[in-house]
Amino acid sequence: MPVTPPLQAGETITRETFWQITPTGEVAFYYLAAVTIIVFGYGVYSRFARYTEGDEDWFDRLDDLPSRVMEAAKIVASNEKQFNRDLVGGVMHAFIMWGFFTLLIGTTIIAIDIDLFRNATMLLTGDRQSFFVGDFYLSYSLVMDALGFLFVIGLGIAIWRRYVTRNDRLHGKHTNWEDAFLVWALFFLGVGGYLVEGLRILGTGFPAFESVSFVGWFVADVLMVAGVSESAATAVYPLAWWSHALLAFVFIAAIPFAKPFHMISSFANIVTRDEKAGKRLPGVPAALDADTGAETIDSFSWKEMLDQDACTKCGRCSSVCPANASGRNLDPRDVILDLKSYRESVDAGGEKREIIADGGDSVIAAETMESCMACMACMDACPVEIEHLKSFTRMNRQLTDQGDLQPSVQEVFQNLMQKGNTFGDPQRKRANWADELDFDITDAREEEVDYLWYVGDYPSYDDRNKKVARSLAKIFQHADVSFGILFDDEKYDGNDIRRVGEEFLYVELAGHHVESFNDCEFDKIVCTDPHSYNTFKNEYPEVDFEEFADDPMMPFEIEEAWNQDGEIDVLHWTQAVEELVTQNKLGLSGTELDYTVTYHDPCHLGRYNDEYEAPRELVRATGCDLHEMPRNRANSFCCGGGGGGLWMELDEESKPSEERLREALEDTEAGHAVEKFVVACPMCMTMYEDGRKTGGFEDDIEIVDIAELIVEALESNGGITADASADTGAAPADD
Repeated sequence: MPVTPPLQAGETITRETFWQITPTGEVAFYYLAAVTIIVFGYGVYSRFARYTEGDEDWFDRLDDLPSRVMEAAKIVASNEKQFNRDLVGGVMHAFIMWGFFTLLIGTTIIAIDIDLFRNATMLLTGDRQSFFVGDFYLSYSLVMDALGFLFVIGLGIAIWRRYVTRNDRLHGKHTNWEDAFLVWALFFLGVGGYLVEGLRILGTGFPAFESVSFVGWFVADVLMVAGVSESAATAVYPLAWWSHALLAFVFIAAIPFAKPFHMISSFANIVTRDEKAGKRLPGVPAALDADTGAETIDSFSWKEMLDQDACTKCGRCSSVCPANASGRNLDPRDVILDLKSYRESVDAGGEKREIIADGGDSVIAAETMESCMACMACMDACPVEIEHLKSFTRMNRQLTDQGDLQPSVQEVFQNLMQKGNTFGDPQRKRANWADELDFDITDAREEEVDYLWYVGDYPSYDDRNKKVARSLAKIFQHADVSFGILFDDEKYDGNDIRRVGEEFLYVELAGHHVESFNDCEFDKIVCTDPHSYNTFKNEYPEVDFEEFADDPMMPFEIEEAWNQDGEIDVLHWTQAVEELVTQNKLGLSGTELDYTVTYHDPCHLGRYNDEYEAPRELVRATGCDLHEMPRNRANSFCCGGGGGGLWMELDEESKPSEERLREALEDTEAGHAVEKFVVACPMCMTMYEDGRKTGGFEDDIEIVDIAELIVEALESNGGITADASADTGAAPADD
């Protein structure tokens, strides 16, 4: 250890910024700094100028900008999205981000002191003064060393995860030199800064006050033990200083042209995010010749281009994508980066190609978008708020415009246009599911009701889901609530065909239902299906009916918007029935059933609309012992039916429904003791009944809807009379 001399009287507590750097060197430094700033500024300007060539976005993303910036700053500063599902990754990113910001602020402070404060005091007082002394300097040195140390640790973790343990999601087809440049350049900047500091402390004879720079002091100790003398440190210092400075200049100049640009684009992306992204989609112009899809790369809005630039290649979206996990041809990260790479290629004069097509040399293959389940897992996992589903839907619209759709999906569209439902069955049979009930269902078109119940396609026509509809009707009847349905005026809600790309048919269905709603008197709309719930709650209010009012192809006459202020409550049935349970209108004691069960969160109820507790409260209200699967709530694993998946013919290694049932039986704490797999969505019911057969789980577990559990509980306590049809049984699907 060095013998540290005591601080001498009159000795200034500070350091010389350009120690051992000649006046010519200082001039060269400022010249290079100016060039770096010019290159950086030009690059950032060019990147943002490119966005102006994209289409206008569908709503104002810069409204109330100060609030947007403050909220984005909170999200970024807290690293809240980085910690989602990855504690180590969150800690790593927090260390790197806060270390980088601290070092940047520290460098800025020095520049202010040297270039502004000292010159200003010279002009005003004739004496060049500095605030970079005394207690300020000591505090500055301590903070910079501490946060810089975390910075290096964070980068060490990043290097370890990327190159030693080789985290799979960090590597992919778009992995290139930019990824290595970002992490290694920052690492060498952090380590190089401490080396420069250690050489200076050693070269200046270990001033006592420099002990606050504990990392630099340690480096100086190591150098001295390694045989580096004070004079050698002084001689080597300029070389180390210039190496560090030049690397910093190269890194800053490269920011707009490589992966480090995400430090800017990601923040901008969070500022301009849509808090309802995915759960609502942009509409299209009424003009038939409007570019509503993805004819060219400039068909994408400026926000979608910003999404592409904001991608950090972290792979979080890919790691949670159920389509990707099932072996389907979809990697959400690659889709976003494929679009970015193609845009950059076109900008550089490269060959133009179709954005998406069924076959050929398109940027994105049709089967890639067909694989998407619109579950929003990718968006929920993305730390920089990329709105994947918006771009995916745009490409689906292009496929629809081109006619590049699977025959099974085209058949669904044909059924809807001719019959109003996805099954192609007569509309007059829509309410036939209620024939087996021992009471009549009210016609909401003729009588005022409290609940206008939208039953939906699958509960109306699918034999397995008809049982769920009858169970829910019995619950409403037992609770003595006023409810009614639209009978043959009810059509398909349109949620999933919109995500497949059929926007105009969606608008037609929305117009029909809004007219039907307006002709009825009711307090609340209650939906059986979370997909219906989402589109009624979040999307119908966004439809600009006035724009389509003069279109002879649209069979509705309404022109005004519907429910934009949310004056009409739209509920999923579990929310409505939870209110009834809270009011003790069902008479459940919470001890009726003793099954061991697990519950699957439907994407459109959970991730889309943040409703997780109502279904669980209802399961508990029956007395069932509820055990959570490892992937639950926002991390729930899609059944595979969303986004048109229910109608698609797809090749996959393992169906998402089969994987989910395996998880229920093998990864849940109760394991094979789980008797019933509980759902709250007709599409989930259909997909899991199918997965139960194809996965060989028929003897291991039953699929039941929460409504069926409640009816069984009511039958067990005498609340309602069990009928001979065993209507609440978990019979296999008939499809």
